[in-house]
Amino acid sequence: MEARVPSRRERLRAEASQEIKAIALRLMTEGGPSAISLRAIAREMGMTAGALYGYYATRDDLVNALIAEIYSALADKEEAARDAVSEDDPEGRVLAVGEAFRTWAVGHPEEFQLIYGDPLPGYQAPEGGAAADAEHRACAVLTGLVADAWPQASKRLSDDGYDWADFDPGFAAVIRGEFPDLPPAAVALAMRVWGRMHGLVALEVYGHLRPQVLDPARLYRAELLDLTKTLGITPAGRAR
Repeated sequence: MEARVPSRRERLRAEASQEIKAIALRLMTEGGPSAISLRAIAREMGMTAGALYGYYATRDDLVNALIAEIYSALADKEEAARDAVSEDDPEGRVLAVGEAFRTWAVGHPEEFQLIYGDPLPGYQAPEGGAAADAEHRACAVLTGLVADAWPQASKRLSDDGYDWADFDPGFAAVIRGEFPDLPPAAVALAMRVWGRMHGLVALEVYGHLRPQVLDPARLYRAELLDLTKTLGITPAGRAR
């Protein structure tokens, strides 16, 4: 069965929607999160505000669409990087995902700032929906790496006494649904790994690293290699 070809009207609408999102990101970069405004976007596009509402009824609808698209793109990059490395090379998978995350963030600073920077004033994230699903998918990549390493990592780490009650109930439910055998201590480890992967990248994206460090990529790779020691994994998958 042949795939349906979008009509000209549908193509034009899709192009306009992408232009709206691109302008929103640029406005945020130039003026901060509060600069995202449907009226400001309409002015730049030469449209009336009413016409723009035909694409996004509210600013939050636009932001939700942006967040869903950004997280989906990030998850695509991370999953592709992970799957390009053999399951028998857990260290290589951690390095690949970490470097894919940094490459994406440095190449898409506006998108990074929207999902990981200061919250938009007055924005209320909806319960569930496409944005939340895309975020969970991106997070699941890292959690899966920790789950794979947990048999080795658990032998190296002290028992911190984590319980599911230490996590948000909604977050715990998502993790337990996707990784039913993963204990709370492993989830805490995944959060720590995420913090270390994210930290240097955030410093670089916001311009706080480059004045002191001439090669941020080299520094970041060293951090990733140290993470694999924390996880107790090697290129061959042997416990350290």
